Parts: sequence; structure tokens; C-alpha cells
Amino acid sequence: MSARELTRLTVEPGPDGVLALAAELPMAISGEGPALAPLPAGPPDYVDRIVAAVRPDDPSAPLEHNDVAVVVATSGSMGEPRGVLLSGSALIASAKASDSRLGGPSRWVMALPAHHVAGLQVLVRAHLSGIPPIPLDSVGGAGHFSAVEFANATRAARAIADSDGAQLRTALVPTQLARIVELGPSASDALTAYDTILIGGAAAAHGLIARATSLGARIVTTYGMTETAGGCVYDGTPLAGVAVRVSDTDADGIGRIELSGPTVARGYRLRPDLTATGFGPALHRTSDRGKIDKDNRLVVVGRIDDVVQVGGIKVSVAAVEAAVQEHAMVAEAAVVATDDDQWGSKVTAFVVATDADSLPATQLGASIVERVANALGAESRPRDVVIMSSLPTLPTGKVDREQLRTIAAAR
Repeated sequence: MSARELTRLTVEPGPDGVLALAAELPMAISGEGPALAPLPAGPPDYVDRIVAAVRPDDPSAPLEHNDVAVVVATSGSMGEPRGVLLSGSALIASAKASDSRLGGPSRWVMALPAHHVAGLQVLVRAHLSGIPPIPLDSVGGAGHFSAVEFANATRAARAIADSDGAQLRTALVPTQLARIVELGPSASDALTAYDTILIGGAAAAHGLIARATSLGARIVTTYGMTETAGGCVYDGTPLAGVAVRVSDTDADGIGRIELSGPTVARGYRLRPDLTATGFGPALHRTSDRGKIDKDNRLVVVGRIDDVVQVGGIKVSVAAVEAAVQEHAMVAEAAVVATDDDQWGSKVTAFVVATDADSLPATQLGASIVERVANALGAESRPRDVVIMSSLPTLPTGKVDREQLRTIAAAR
């Protein structure tokens, strides 16, 4: 049997690009059409990195498995993107399990790019339910995500959902939720209009979730990745058919998170080495650390590689980031580690303040350092605190940590 064709599909910015992908997706899932490699329209360097990993329309690089429906690139937030081989059955299993957990099919407001797995899964759910999604005008890079635009689109979507009796849901990354919450009391109408808001793609600060919940938002936090066809653990509990295991645990029960079940990908495109180490039969060995708590829920602690040595002391970058995010004057934060000749590693915190004019940057930085020291010990204090107007993001909406590492290394 000849290898299945893998076709490049550029998802143009805005609703038209989303609808074009939605039209091609059913044939890819059923196997009646070619497999798809959805790509963003830009920026050019980012697209080139994805094309190099995925290699669509390349007869010299045949598709590894004929049941693969879509090859989705990882975000590249932690390094070079990888092409993930997702079968039609994995996409369907994920969508059905999600709908089952949430109480059935619904109408979705699409705020995430369709070439990213979370946005793609909105289209799969819409395909299975027959209920078209409502994309934001800015989706996919047509414009910057705007909390005001989101609020306006939500009002219109709620009216449509009410007219057809459907529940209304959306999926956001924490950065988007933070910008909505910044609207203050006026955010309440936008948040309470949704029967469910899925939050995933990155760890969300407890304070952010608490603020959104206080405004009436019905939040479900999700954990998963492109390699598991998106979120497969909701509020710490795996979806139907998904199993969670923590291997190689330490004295605190913390170890590598492993996910198994029908939503797991077939492996990485053209990377048999990474496939061999990262996958088993219907199993993905993640790069994340976590534990199972007393309520049998998964708690994600951080990444395997986020524990660094600072002057001979182990420091968790994820723990530092969580402590910074809990500061009352921090709206958004990201913490990275870079090599340091004297200390081994240097920890730098990048921060967006809730009110940039209320406290000088030097005082806010000192306050953040003090808070981390009180929470985690003096050795975990960030060496540098950088106040920014906004954190740099990738087209997926995730924080661009590689760019932050470059900035930190140059300081």
C-alpha cells in the first residue's frame, strides 16, 4: 500500500481560514482525503521551522502511518517544533470524551488558532456535533486578541446559543483569560455567558483562576498536549478511556507523568528517535513532573528539565513562577533559567504589573524577590526581575519562552 498523501493547508488569519480548514477536516479524519498539515500564515520564520519539522507535500518523506489524519506542530515554546502524528481515531476519541465530560455537544466560540491542537479540537467537536463554531475576527493572527472583542463576540454567541438551545463554551490560554479578567467588573458578563471555559496550554496561576471564578466564570482546567490530541485530564481527573501514571517517583511521590489511552498520537513526524523515547503502545511519556494527590487527582508540578542548580542548590523554575504569579501586583509572569558561569544557572522573572503606575519598577522587583524568598527560600530568589508591558507570545497564544531566555541571557 502506498503512503498516504500529506498536504499542506495554510490556515489564513480570521474566520475564513478557520472555515476552510473545517471544510477539509472531515475527509482527512475519515481517510477519504489526504492527511492535512495545518500551518499558520506567518510569521515566515515560524512557518519555516514548522515546515522543516513536518515536511508536507514532500514525496521523499512519506507519511509514517496511513491512519494519520493530521500532523500538528507543537508550539515550539520550549524549543524547535515537532510534527505530531494524530490519527482520525485519536481526534474523535478526544472530542467525544471531552463532550461526555462536559455534558454533551455545544456551540464553541473559537479564540485559539486552528493550526494549534486546542483550536483544531474545537473543529473536530463541531464536525461531530454538526454545530458550527463561532471564530473571533482576530483568530489565527488576524489581529491581536482583545478582551473587548471577546466580550462583544460572546454577547452575540450567547444569543445564538440561546436561540438554538445549545450550551456555550470556549477554550482559552491563561494569557487570554488574564486579559479578560483585567476588564474588571465588566468582564463578568463575558465570563458568565459561558457554561464552561476550558483553560489549558500552560499552567494557570491559582490567583488568576480565583479572580475569574469570583467574576462568575465556570472554569475547567485542562492538562494535555499535542501528543495526546489536546487536553485529556480535566481538573486533575482523566477523561474516559485515559489513564494517568507517575513513574520514577521521588520521596514526595513526584515523578514523570505518563498518559495512555485512545487519544495518544502515533509519534513524531520523521523523528523515530524521539518517538522511541516519548511513546509506547497508546502511551506518551511526557516531559512533565507531577504527583497524584490524596483525592486521586493529578497535580502537575513542572517540567522534568525545569529544576536547575543555583550555587549548588536545586531550584524549581515552575515553583518560582508560581510564587511570582501569586504576588498581588502581578497580572502575568513567566520565569526562565539561563546558564551562568558563576552560579550554574540564573533565574529571571518577567512580569506584567496589574498597575504599572502604582509602584516604581525597582520597588515592585524588590517586592517580588522578597515574596519568592519568603515562599521558597533565599536560594530560589530570581536574580533579575524584568517589568514588561506584555509578555511575548507565539502565534498559538503561549508565552515565547525561547525569546525570554534570549533576553535574559543578554542582561
